[in-house]
Formats: sequence, structure tokens, C-alpha cells
Amino acid sequence: MSRFLSGFAALAIGVAGLATGASLAAEVKDATGEIVKATDTSRLLSIGGDTTEILYALGFGDKIVAVDTTSQFPPEALNKKKVGYMRALSTEGVLSTGATLILANWHAGPPEVVRALRTSSVPLVILPEGEGAASLIEKVRLVGKAVDAEEKANELASQLQSQFSALEAARAKISEPVRALLVLSVNSGRALVGGRGTTADVMLKLAGAINAAASLNGYKPVSDEALIEMAPQVVIAARRSPQENVAGDIAALPGFKAIGIGEKVPIITMDASYLLGFGPRAPQAAGELMAQLYPQLPK
Repeated sequence: MSRFLSGFAALAIGVAGLATGASLAAEVKDATGEIVKATDTSRLLSIGGDTTEILYALGFGDKIVAVDTTSQFPPEALNKKKVGYMRALSTEGVLSTGATLILANWHAGPPEVVRALRTSSVPLVILPEGEGAASLIEKVRLVGKAVDAEEKANELASQLQSQFSALEAARAKISEPVRALLVLSVNSGRALVGGRGTTADVMLKLAGAINAAASLNGYKPVSDEALIEMAPQVVIAARRSPQENVAGDIAALPGFKAIGIGEKVPIITMDASYLLGFGPRAPQAAGELMAQLYPQLPK
């Protein structure tokens, strides 16, 4: 799996070296069907961790003047001005950044703020909904067009496609997929797990695992009885900060104790933004997860 772990670094360095960030006169159709005229990329507001990672991978990090709180990578993004959580933005807070172009994740909101921003003088480009190889590549191409960096975006998209293809080839070598459960947090004695239609589900499938919570739709808190019925063979703990001991919280739940957590059922801990952010690092994260789920697979 080492090719997945080193791929993003080479990808980002190679693509970032081409960025310019000059003024432009681009007209793009965003994911909502809105025709947006982008005339200046000198001051970018990035909303959504995936959006921010794409901009940095394209070499536009120095043009970003503000981000939302889900933008956790690269580390430089943590030093940018914050406009709040992407689903709870304020019109005033966004416009106060002085951005000349806003690029936003599909889930940016609330809707009334998005409507207000549409009527402002600042162009707003909303990226496609969904996760998966095709959606990520579509996002990359749209961002590239919006910031007048289509050549760079096409290069990044091509490299991502190659990484996803390598993952597909690796999955074909898995003879017995494991049942895995991805846990985001533990609150009030219940584990919050990722079911169908979630990034967690997409990542488990990319890594060649069967989602033990596939009977659920979305992210749901589950009882101890439900955990036992799911019968996961491995549990993935999505840690949101270095200080968070989500693996310890998981191990303390009676339902997980009943299935032999930490003994018969191992816990894999991974950074939540890395695993679930679904930016350009997504195939790398899926490859790393696959390597931990199937250490016997050929390198």
C-alpha cells in the first residue's frame, strides 16, 4: 500500500507548482446549475474541507483569505480566518472576509444565507454533492475551471483517477471482505456509526470492506443490542482531535465488550478529517485503511 501513502505528496507538489492565481474572466456553471462569472481569484473564501484541500492541491493556498471550521488540512489552513461551521454561516461573516470569489461545499448553508450571497457582488461557486471517485474528480475540475486552472485540475484529476484505479485493482485481490463498522463518536452511552449514504460507507467500500451498519441510513446512534447484531469483525474509530480517546470510549461500551472488542475484534484509529474529508487525499486514506484491514495483501 506504500504507493497510496506517498501518492498525495507527489501529486500536491507536482500540481501546486503550476498555480498562478491571476485575474480572469471565467464563466462556469456550478453544481446548482447557476452560471457564475468569476473575475478575480486574488482573495478566495473556501467553505468545506474538501474544497480547501482541492485549492491547496492546485497551488492556491496563498490566495485563500478565510475558511470554515471543517477545513483542517493542510495545517496552514488552520491559520486562516474562520467564518464558522459550513452549515451555519452568516451573510455578514462571509462578506466581511473581503473575498473576491467563494467556493463552497454542496452542504454550505443555511439556505437563506446562500440565497443572500447569490445576490451579493461576490461570485459563489457551489461544488457537486456526493462522495466517490467520480464526484471528487468532478469537484476538482469545477474548482479548476472557476480559478482558471483547468490544466492543473486536469492533471490532478488524472492522478486521482490513477490512484482510484490502483485501489480497484487491490480490492480485486481481496477474497474474504471483512465486516467493518466505522464509529464517529460515543455520546450518552451510544456509538454514532456510519450507515448507507455516508462518506463512511463510501470509504469502507473503497477499502474493500463490508459496512456492518449497511442496514442503517445515514449516521445513527445505536444501542448495545444493535452493535452485537451488527457483528463487526473490525471497528474503525474516527478521531476528530489528537486529544480525543474515541477508541477508549468505544471499548467501554457493553455492546462492544460483548463482541470482544480489542481482542477478537480489533480497533483501528484514524484521523476523521483524513478518513472522511474526501478531498484529494481520499484514495490515499482508503489505501491506508485497506492496508490495516488486510495486512496480508501484496504491497
